[in-house]
Amino acid sequence: MSTYQKYQESYKRGLIGFATLSILGQSCLGSFAAMFILMGGTSPLQMVQLFFVTIFCMIYNGAVLSQQKANVSFTILTISVLTSLLFIALNFNVLF
Repeated sequence: MSTYQKYQESYKRGLIGFATLSILGQSCLGSFAAMFILMGGTSPLQMVQLFFVTIFCMIYNGAVLSQQKANVSFTILTISVLTSLLFIALNFNVLF
């Protein structure tokens, strides 16, 4: 069993608690990514990046609110977190 599958099974077992915590954590991570993006300016490239971060966060929040299956919401959560982390890494240079 892979690490992804172990986390997915854990997410399924505690869906109500994990959904609540993951909305909070994923939204904070998304806002952190948005802050990094906007610290770099407001060019069209940054606005496209901001769009992707915002839309993936909203898709996950919508999946939880519409009570999608645990597999679906966990996959969307993973994509949302990876998207936020990617854009944080791409815009990390604004700190220096």
